[in-house]
Amino acid sequence: MGAALRRIQLGSALSAFGLGFTVPYLYVYVAQVRDLGAGTAGVVLAVFAMAALAVLPFTGRAIDRRGPLPVLVVASAVASLGAVALGLSSGVTASVLSAAVLGAGTAVMQPALATMLVRCSSTATRTRAFAMQFFLQNLGLGVGGLVGGQIVDTNRPETFTLLFLIEAAMFVVLGVIASTVRLPRTPSFSDARPSDGSKAPGGLRALLSHRAMVQLCVLGFVLFFACYGQFESGLAAYGTEAAGIQPSTLGIALAANTAVIVVAQFVVLRLVERRRRSRVIAAVGLIWAFAWIVAGYAGLGHGSQTMATAAMISTYALFGLGESMLSPTVAPLVADLAPESMVGQYNSAFALCKQLALAVGPAVGGPMGATLHGPYIVTFVLFSLGITALALRLGRRLTPVQDQPSLETVPSRVVAVSLPDAEAGSASASTSTAAAAR
Repeated sequence: MGAALRRIQLGSALSAFGLGFTVPYLYVYVAQVRDLGAGTAGVVLAVFAMAALAVLPFTGRAIDRRGPLPVLVVASAVASLGAVALGLSSGVTASVLSAAVLGAGTAVMQPALATMLVRCSSTATRTRAFAMQFFLQNLGLGVGGLVGGQIVDTNRPETFTLLFLIEAAMFVVLGVIASTVRLPRTPSFSDARPSDGSKAPGGLRALLSHRAMVQLCVLGFVLFFACYGQFESGLAAYGTEAAGIQPSTLGIALAANTAVIVVAQFVVLRLVERRRRSRVIAAVGLIWAFAWIVAGYAGLGHGSQTMATAAMISTYALFGLGESMLSPTVAPLVADLAPESMVGQYNSAFALCKQLALAVGPAVGGPMGATLHGPYIVTFVLFSLGITALALRLGRRLTPVQDQPSLETVPSRVVAVSLPDAEAGSASASTSTAAAAR
């Protein structure tokens, strides 16, 4: 990786490290530590997600017109302000407003970072760049959550305030690192930032007319709805209610998920980077369908408690294997589909679909996982098989290089060929003869 790409990856990892300090404990902080109740905690979490839905529709155009770097710096400053305010909030209104500011800032950071990765990579290297980002972000989240768990004490609110201050500091570090990055300027990218005040070409209508991108957004919604949208809601409720596992086991299962991602990411990368992206995503659907079947055994198989616990942990681990296959395929594909002047808008549109899935997923999966155990498993087995079908259908709309970047011709770096004297003389004579013939 070049120097600019290394700095972007470092800043992304540190921001994830900061998020790991607070995300697992946000509900406990609001409901128990600040004693605002479960209802207020639910509102805070909902506002955190809804703030992203409010700002993402405008983020893409800002990135394409102003560039990803200034947008990222502003977003990191806003997120830092929201983290400090939430750590000091003790009332309902202050907590809700702080969560909205924090949610808006963190939501804008993701498409801005993705666009910077696109600017610093080529079609051939983009797969590894996004795989590295996913690896570092998961590592940062895991380490941050682990360290934060050693600091927090529900009887001492100041320990939670410390977590939010550390998170705010990490966002500031991200902004400082981003401000030192010098993005490469490509001739075609200048079209995305018109200097005469006119609007950049494209917009929502152009994006919606791009059938492959629309299909990818639908596929992305189903992916996040069937996986990430269930981790801390439906699947957790199903595990505790149907499978009867202890709540502490959910922490072990999430740790297993992160461990599989960290261990398998680069092994998986070597297996998938020379294969068609659509086929890899289709394989993820099959893996996740099997994961839901394993979860079904945990809750409906009437086995021992030990077997049920092992099955639930295995379910989260299988999801991690699928996630490690998605990181080098889906995000780079969004970038490769985007026109040069609309990279930010394409990244923001996909992030919006992801956020919608994360908002709808818990609302649908939570009640089903807690009460309708059999239908819950069947529903998400079908959703996973739907991922396979949608991925194969998307593959028919992609060009060969979009579906398999390894097919792209890499320019030769050979600048001269040294010939022995006899061969050089022969080649020179041949050249003279050819010139005389012309």
